[in-house]
Amino acid sequence: MKSIILIALIAVAFTARVQERNMAKVQADLAKSNYGKALLHLVELHSMAGGPVQELIDAIEELINDLEEELEELEFNFQVRTNEHNALVVSLEQDIQDAVIDVNNTQDTLDNLLYPRRAQIQDKIDSVIGYQEDNRKNYDEAILVREQEHEAFEAQVAELNDATASVDDALALLASLTNPSLLQIRRFQNTLKSIESKIRSRSRMAPMIKALISLASNQNFSNQDVLKNIVDALNEFRNAVVDQINDLTAQEAQDVIDHEAYLEQLDDEYHEFQRQIDRATVDLTATNEKIDSMVEFRDQRAADQKQYTAELELENNTYAEETDIYTNTKNEFTRELGVSEQALALVKSVDFSNVKV
Repeated sequence: MKSIILIALIAVAFTARVQERNMAKVQADLAKSNYGKALLHLVELHSMAGGPVQELIDAIEELINDLEEELEELEFNFQVRTNEHNALVVSLEQDIQDAVIDVNNTQDTLDNLLYPRRAQIQDKIDSVIGYQEDNRKNYDEAILVREQEHEAFEAQVAELNDATASVDDALALLASLTNPSLLQIRRFQNTLKSIESKIRSRSRMAPMIKALISLASNQNFSNQDVLKNIVDALNEFRNAVVDQINDLTAQEAQDVIDHEAYLEQLDDEYHEFQRQIDRATVDLTATNEKIDSMVEFRDQRAADQKQYTAELELENNTYAEETDIYTNTKNEFTRELGVSEQALALVKSVDFSNVKV
C-alpha cells in the first residue's frame, strides 16, 4: 500500500514538473509578439487582482471569437473583391478586344474601300474636267475655223461678183462694137485679162476665162459671127460664175447650219460633262465625310483601347496591392488567433499565479 502511494506521489510530482515546463514554453512563445505580451500582461494583472479565472477565460474566448469573425469577414470581403476583380478584368479585356477589332476593321475599310473609292472618284473628276477642257478647245477652234471659212466665202463671192461685173462690162463693150478699132479691141482684151486677174487660178472658172482670152486674141472682131461666138462664150462664162456664186452661197448656208449643230453638240457634251462632275463631286464630298467620320471613330476607339489598357493595368496593380494587404492581414489574424489560443490554454492551466512578463 505504501508503495502504491509513493508511486502516485512520484507521478503527480512528475506531471507537475511537465506542466511547469509546458507553461514556461507557452509563456516564452507568447512573449515573442507584442500581442502575446499584451495577453500575458492581462493574465498577470488578472492574477494579481485575484479575479475569477472563468472571467478571464471568457474574455480570451470572446477575443478568439472576435478574431475568428474578423478573419472570416476578411476572407469574405477578399473573395468579393476577387470576384469583382475577375469580372472587371474580363470586362476590360473584352473592351480592349472590341476596341482593337473596331480599330482594325475601320482601318481595313478605309484602306480597302474608302481611300480607293475617293481616289477613283477624284480620277474620274479629273478625267471629265480634261474632257470638258478639250470640248471648249474644240468649240473655240470650230468658231475660229468657221470665221475663216466665212471670210474665205465672202472673199470668193466678192471675187466672183467682180468677175460678173467685168463680164457685163465686156458684153456692153462688145455690144457697142460695129467696126471696132484696134484701141477698142485692146480695151476688150484688157477687160478679159482683168476678169482673169479676179479669178483665182484654183477656181473652176479659170480655164474658161483663159480660153476666152485666147479666142479673143486670134479673132477678127469685124466679123459678126466671131462677135456672136465671143458674146455666147461670155454669157456662158457669166452663167457659170453666177451658178458658182449660188453654189457657194448654198454651201455657206449649209456650213452655217452644220456649224451651229456642231456647236450645239459641243454644248450638250459640255453640260453632260458638268453633270458628271457635279454628281462625282457629290459622291466625293459624301466619301470624304464618311472617311472623316471613320477616322474620328478609329481614333476614338484607339484612345478607348489605351484607356482600357491603362484601367486594366491600374486594376491589376491595385488588386496585387490589396492581395498583399489581405495576405499580411490574414497572417496577422492567424498569428493573433494562435497566440490567443495559447493564452487560453495557459489560463486554463492548473496554476498561472507565477506568470511574469
